[in-house]
Amino acid sequence: MKLAKRIAIGYIKTKLKATALVSMRRATEKTFELFCTPYSGKPKRKAPPIFHHAEKLSFEIKGLTVRGWKWKPEHANGKKVLIVHGFDSCSYKFDKYIHPLNKEGFEVVAFDAIGHGISDGKTINALILKDSLLKIDEVFGPLYAIMAHSFGGLAAALAAEQMGRLQRLVLIAPATETSTAIDNFFRFMKLGDDIRKEVERHIVMLAQQPISHLSVNRAVKNLQLPILWLHDEEDPICTYEDVKPAMVEPLEHLQFHITKGLGHSKIYRDDMVSKKIVDFIAS
Repeated sequence: MKLAKRIAIGYIKTKLKATALVSMRRATEKTFELFCTPYSGKPKRKAPPIFHHAEKLSFEIKGLTVRGWKWKPEHANGKKVLIVHGFDSCSYKFDKYIHPLNKEGFEVVAFDAIGHGISDGKTINALILKDSLLKIDEVFGPLYAIMAHSFGGLAAALAAEQMGRLQRLVLIAPATETSTAIDNFFRFMKLGDDIRKEVERHIVMLAQQPISHLSVNRAVKNLQLPILWLHDEEDPICTYEDVKPAMVEPLEHLQFHITKGLGHSKIYRDDMVSKKIVDFIAS
């Protein structure tokens, strides 16, 4: 980690701890905001060529504009596929999936999440992203399939529980357990247990559910549609350990594809993985 970044993080930690001494409520709000803020901000990225040939889409949620794209196939099969990126990412990174899905007859849609890419906002959480996916299904659907990476996988699994017409779900290195994300954040920031407990209470209040509800392992048990879950054994962000509980469940609608050495982001760029995903959606 660069010196400037270490200094910035040290300053933020000191400020949060000082704020907690004056107002725990304010410290909780600021800590949760930091937890929900993409660490790279919204860097300007060059659009891959295929994005220049897309129809532009948008919708409003929480007073913010979410922007996206649509690609129509030459020979349509009448089915729509949504691509969902992960935290601190954007739709541009999934350009390699658009042509193969169009070739199979699928209309493809993709949106940058709030706080990401070309969409409005600065922060995002799984509940807002879940609601965004439900609105996409309502306005631009019905969706036949969703393929989602990382944090997007958690939101997609939660949204799929409320989508009665969804037929396929692809989870690529999903953020399996929200509790793990919280553990990692507080271990990195080295904030006190008092702030952590208040942040957890805040999340429970927003979700109106225990944190254990915000779980891919829990959601896939309730879904009856075919699910393909792809994960790498050496994923340093969404760990393979969190995946194991789902692997021992006798769920006939859930199949796994486990890789080794692709990590968290290379997995969706791998040619064999992308072919398996397209084949699964088209099957």
